[in-house]
Amino acid sequence: MDYFELMEKLDRIERLLVSNKEVFTFEETCEYTGISRSYLYKLTAAREIPHSKPNGKMIFFEKKKLNEWLLQNGRKSKMEIEDAAIKYTLKRRNGQL
Repeated sequence: MDYFELMEKLDRIERLLVSNKEVFTFEETCEYTGISRSYLYKLTAAREIPHSKPNGKMIFFEKKKLNEWLLQNGRKSKMEIEDAAIKYTLKRRNGQL
């Protein structure tokens, strides 16, 4: 195993360890979400992303709230839309609406 393979594996292990935490630092949040530092600063300044500043300086992010924020405004797949349309049509035919 050469140096670069070893460094790649260590990087992968480090990312796995960070993702198992419940509270992230600013840097860890950038890594976890893939959001750039400058954009994350903008989001926190505009209070558009859930975060905490317990001592007024450092910023922390709760993993659960981050996941909810990342998954907001979900889009249905074509299959989900078709299924909903079929259910709606069947209800109307049966007089349930």
